[in-house]
Amino acid sequence: MTAPSDSRPDSRSDYRSDSQDRVTVTDLEELLGEDLHAEVVAYTVTRTGCAPADAARQVTECLRYLYLVSRHREELAGLFLPVEQHIDEIWHYLILQTREYRALCEERLPGRFFVHHRGIPYESYQEEPGRRQAAEEALRWIPLYCGAFGPFDEGALPHWTVVRYLHEQLDMSLEEISALSPLASS
Repeated sequence: MTAPSDSRPDSRSDYRSDSQDRVTVTDLEELLGEDLHAEVVAYTVTRTGCAPADAARQVTECLRYLYLVSRHREELAGLFLPVEQHIDEIWHYLILQTREYRALCEERLPGRFFVHHRGIPYESYQEEPGRRQAAEEALRWIPLYCGAFGPFDEGALPHWTVVRYLHEQLDMSLEEISALSPLASS
């Protein structure tokens, strides 16, 4: 995995990286280490009853979320959580592995800082302008995700709320969603 720089994106090219710079599933699994990764997958299988491959994908999407929060601290700080509840629950499980989670955040994720779990009340996004703000914030994640990991695929769809909404409710293809650019600051 290419070590990310500490610079922040300031142009469109920083949001899209070449495929050779993308973070792979193996890179993400190595962030946890073989034993902790297997433990988190087993926990997810036990908690949800899903197949091990589905649990592994959920863990991958949780790690993608944490990677993005760590890599893009300034751009994503305090934003509405764009992943589904089951991904949040995996994050909670990781947090409970106190030593390992601290090492993940401070030694292996690109930002090298402890990623705190801070809840933003969902109710605050139910009223205007809250819903618009939630949509704008959610759309910040898409180009960052695609730049780091490649385009969204069917396997990611159940785990990223806004992506699933755009695909299922607005009939956008995954290709169209993956091509979205960050919104201009107002």
